[in-house]
Formats: sequence, structure tokens, C-alpha cells
Amino acid sequence: MGRILAIDYGRKRVGVAVTDPLQIIATKIGTIRAHDIFDFLNDYFNKETVECVVVGYPTTLRNEASESIRYVNPFLKQFQKKYPDIPLELVDERFTSSIAHQTMREAGLKKKDRQNKELVDAVSATLILQTYMEQKRNLRL
Repeated sequence: MGRILAIDYGRKRVGVAVTDPLQIIATKIGTIRAHDIFDFLNDYFNKETVECVVVGYPTTLRNEASESIRYVNPFLKQFQKKYPDIPLELVDERFTSSIAHQTMREAGLKKKDRQNKELVDAVSATLILQTYMEQKRNLRL
């Protein structure tokens, strides 16, 4: 069983999270600059077995593609071209940033830390991964 890697893709930054090899716990890795994401992925895929990559897909409340989709879709196409053997799953990321802020507030982080966009992106990637893992578990039930 390999890890599941989650990506919260943004124009400038990419939040990254991963499961443990048994796919029980989601942990944030951190934030990578968008133009460095494929270098990071190459290194990571060479070191770890990854069963699947989950990407947050931005939609509106009307379930339509949001404006930031113009950055995500080219990434998805390039990913599939570079890594055709790695399954790619999409997860609705509609509320992840606001949930990330709420989670950080509840964890007692100071306002200055909650305004750290890199931390918000990494927490968002973790939430995307947790959402995917819960959906996967619910399908098994």
C-alpha cells in the first residue's frame, strides 16, 4: 500500500499533504512554490511509493468551476502527461481555506500565524486529503 499525496494548487503556492504508508493519518508536508512543484514531485515519487494523488478542485457554490480553475487545469494536464501511471483524483475544495482558518483558530494559533498564507495552504491540503480519505472509507461501508 502506498501513500496518498494531496495538493492544494494555487497560482503562487501549492499546499502539500500526505498520508502515512497505511493511509490512516493525513499530515501536512508544507508549501512549495508553484513553479517548483514538478521538481518536488519528481523527488518525492523517487523516494516514496504513492498510490494516488488528490488535487483540490475549485468550484463555486453553484457547483461551477471557479475563476482559479484556469491555474489548476493546466497543472492537471501536465501532471497526467508526466505521470500517466499515477491515478489522479479530484476533491471539491470549496470551503477548505475557511475551514483551515477555523481549525487554526481553534488550535489556538495567534492571528499573525493564521494570516500566514503558506500555513493556510498546507492546512488546506491536509483537509483535502482528509476529505478524500473519509469519502473512500464511506464507500467501503
